[in-house]
Amino acid sequence: MASARESAFQILQKMERDRAYSTVALRTHFEKNELTRQDVQLASALVFGVTERKLSLDYFLSLQLSQPLKKLKPQVLTILRIGAYQLLYMDKIPPSAAVNEAVKSAKKNGCAFAAGLINAVLRKVASFGLQYPKTENKISDMSIFYSCPEWLVSHFVTSYGEENAKQILASAHGAEGLYISVNTNRISVDTLEQHLALQGVETERIADLDAALLLKNAGDITGLYGFAEGLFHVQDYASQLCCAVLDAQPGDFLVDCCAAPGGKTFTSAYRMKDTGRILSCDIHPFKTDIISENAKRLQIHCVETVCLDAVKLAESVHDADRVLCDVPCSGFGVIGRKPEIRYKDKSEADALPALQIEILTSCARMVKKDGILVYSTCTLNPAENEDVCLAFLKAHPEFESVLIQGMPFLTVLPDGNHDGFFIAKMKRSCEESL
Repeated sequence: MASARESAFQILQKMERDRAYSTVALRTHFEKNELTRQDVQLASALVFGVTERKLSLDYFLSLQLSQPLKKLKPQVLTILRIGAYQLLYMDKIPPSAAVNEAVKSAKKNGCAFAAGLINAVLRKVASFGLQYPKTENKISDMSIFYSCPEWLVSHFVTSYGEENAKQILASAHGAEGLYISVNTNRISVDTLEQHLALQGVETERIADLDAALLLKNAGDITGLYGFAEGLFHVQDYASQLCCAVLDAQPGDFLVDCCAAPGGKTFTSAYRMKDTGRILSCDIHPFKTDIISENAKRLQIHCVETVCLDAVKLAESVHDADRVLCDVPCSGFGVIGRKPEIRYKDKSEADALPALQIEILTSCARMVKKDGILVYSTCTLNPAENEDVCLAFLKAHPEFESVLIQGMPFLTVLPDGNHDGFFIAKMKRSCEESL
């Protein structure tokens, strides 16, 4: 049976080697290895924690090393990061245990030659503690404090201001909120709250979303009464807000492009009273299978899944009342749930707007006169958000912007409970061909 720390070591090594996503790497490892529930929790905390705090950890480690980190064997660096994370960010683990387990890990994983170095460096890290730099370079200091690359810190400060940037960066360390969308076609929000209360789950209503609940102390969501019965699905606040802006009505023909995993499709189906028609599209067949399976669990009948590129779909689908274009993006609004996103290369984000405007332009062809087109992303990047929409509107005067909360576009900043998000709503005002 693998231990928690050994599991964390193996998973982090795989992530570094194969550029695997943390959630996928964790799930795969736990499926193949038998761990106690306590070890699963600790291993998960170490993997997410080390990934989130990698730049901070490397800063503190570099202060205690006489050689550059890049000269260390990858296995040694991973062991040092795991040890340093426990010493600096996990109060309940005794320092002696963190250091001793790191030395054991080195011997177990072919790094016995570095056992003395690991022991000495970690003891110095523990003694030094969390002394973050305070220099004249504010961006550099924020990069180390929040463990985020300097270019991305600078981007947030330039785009949203320093205080908002700090909120975004602080929220990137573990999003805690768990929101659900209530299947109001099958149960009232009040009744579901009562069922959840009987299971010891606290709930909080959301002022601007009638069918959304924030859950506290929920544990394994799939084990709650109401999940298997199809009375709700998990969906973040910002994503549900997007559905409210879309405002699908009973009897509508809705096209949800790039729909996986299907949350917006399902919430829209609730709002439509399971009438009309929803085409839920994704390019990957395994993702459309997931949408279909969940639609069955939720007992939704108005959803049809389509495995097709959204650009191709636009060649055959027309006269939709509403089209939701939730495009692939850099994901800078969901770093709190996917910590490795912060380490993306800047060039990856820079390349996305061209694809996004292509998808938006294609999807717009499906909208009928007086129909609604909603463009959304889960990123915080004006180049992928406002700039794409402004370019589209300039090129296509047959569409006009619809105000959201009194603004032409809505940017939702993450707050530690919910994700960051961008929403734009447009209306086709004439029949002019695109």
